[in-house]
Amino acid sequence: MGLFSGFEKLGLGNLSGADLYGKEEKVKEKAAAATKEKVEIQETDCIYEKKYKCPVCDSDFSAKIMKSGRTKLIGTDFDLRPKYDGIAAEKYDVLLCDRCGYAALGRYFTTLLPAQCKMIKEQITANIELNKYNDEIYTFKEALERYQIALACAIVKKAKASEKAYICLKTAWVLRALRESVEAGKDKYPEGMSAEDVTAQEEEYLRNAYTGFIEARQSESFPMAGMDQTTVDYLLAQLAFHLKEFDVAAKMVQALLTSPGANSRIKDKARDLKDEIVAAKKAAGT
Repeated sequence: MGLFSGFEKLGLGNLSGADLYGKEEKVKEKAAAATKEKVEIQETDCIYEKKYKCPVCDSDFSAKIMKSGRTKLIGTDFDLRPKYDGIAAEKYDVLLCDRCGYAALGRYFTTLLPAQCKMIKEQITANIELNKYNDEIYTFKEALERYQIALACAIVKKAKASEKAYICLKTAWVLRALRESVEAGKDKYPEGMSAEDVTAQEEEYLRNAYTGFIEARQSESFPMAGMDQTTVDYLLAQLAFHLKEFDVAAKMVQALLTSPGANSRIKDKARDLKDEIVAAKKAAGT
């Protein structure tokens, strides 16, 4: 006789074959929870509009900003680019006044001298033709345009080498994020751009970031672009390695490994990079 035999005589035949301990229900609940967890995070869920006041023209404007508490860090690239689930965070780092055309990375936006404001008005505001965008997010095309304007403003206001280098570094990140998004089938290259163009531009921006941080390290004090000396030196070592300047990379790594100021995490990363440099030099026959 089965566990549920006799249920029908009691008018409870509908319970025959029921899951006695609710295991099936628990399995279904777990499956439902797993499905919920796999729901792809939308970029619109990770951003919000924030109001700012332009230090050049005193106008109020708004910009899309990433919600720091809503995003999950999933990894870091060789050049310290943080990667988040559901959003290319670097697209949202430039603030742009849509009235006068002044743009800068958020950390530098308000640090302007009166003479620099005058330069922006004369050379940027008087000439710029801003494109209008109405997307819910910053598309890669718009993000790259915002970075171009930020770099132009940095040149005009005679910004420090570290600021210009940081703009170049983050522009490279946007280009890399664009390439990754296209390769994942989530995006298409903007009109007039190809995979080859994007890769070449990324390399050019990385080269300029490297050059700028080298110059900044020799002429500026720390912190630099929000980074301490060991972080900048590690970044430079990685960029030198990426650009196949192995001797420079090896020299920077050795300095990090012998630096009393470098923490254990940086030194561990430096050791890993040292192994990569040795292998690359051996492969190159040098």
